[in-house]
Amino acid sequence: MTNKLHPNNKHNSGYNIDTLCQSYPELSSFVFENQYKTKTIDFGNPKAVKALNTALLFKYYNVRFWEFPDENLCPPIPGRVDYLHYVNDVLHDSEISKDVKVLDIGTGASCIYPILGHAVYNWKFAGSDIDEVSLRYAQEIINKNNLNEHISLRFQKESRYILKGLLTETDRFSVAICNPPFYKSEQEAINATTRKLKGLGQTSDRLTRNFAGKHNELWCRGGELSFLKNYTYESSLFKEQCLWYSSLVSKKDHIRPIKVALKKLNATSIKVINMGTSNKQSRIIAWSFY
Repeated sequence: MTNKLHPNNKHNSGYNIDTLCQSYPELSSFVFENQYKTKTIDFGNPKAVKALNTALLFKYYNVRFWEFPDENLCPPIPGRVDYLHYVNDVLHDSEISKDVKVLDIGTGASCIYPILGHAVYNWKFAGSDIDEVSLRYAQEIINKNNLNEHISLRFQKESRYILKGLLTETDRFSVAICNPPFYKSEQEAINATTRKLKGLGQTSDRLTRNFAGKHNELWCRGGELSFLKNYTYESSLFKEQCLWYSSLVSKKDHIRPIKVALKKLNATSIKVINMGTSNKQSRIIAWSFY
């Protein structure tokens, strides 16, 4: 792996497959030696990828239960924890280090940001989602890891809204985090997955087995830019509820229009943070009205 992870990320040196198999023996069945005599897994196989990420959680983050349907998106642990490390930098710069409370928008069935954020920084979380089924699986992960005192969940009844109907006047969060849907449609998501599989040396007939992720996790009307514009607008309606708002942004071209929108909404501070894992480049945009 060629990583460009945050300096505090435990996964900067890559994976030790043998160590991970000891922590999560189920991973062993997916391990093989490649042409370079290096132990690895088939990253085109979603079950193998899920086993690898489960092993990382078991080994490094004191997670003992992490199960959800294969149709749900399986988040890559190194990249997810990287976002949290950069968010911590933003909070540190604002002299926020105690009693941190985080709003995770679109927490999903994996509940990944809350369980990582608690494990690494002992933060408290409220996770939201528009999918009640996903929230049920997330709640089971919370229950079986004894995290009810640290993580709560909220159902967003109106899928057209992000913060409206979710936040109350008395809510006070240190930061909101979000990993928005990337694509405008199912077809766009399928095309992207086909390209990814080709890069992994896989043929398109494996598409149905590798296309993990429910529709609300992968695409929405208007795609990422539309989602972010709605998010920034709604954040301006809840200026006191959250000290910092933030989101991952997959496409570099989306940064400029979002910054323009935030300035029109009178955001007092805007930060853009570049980040990358393996060969994928991404970025975080964070803003505040304080």
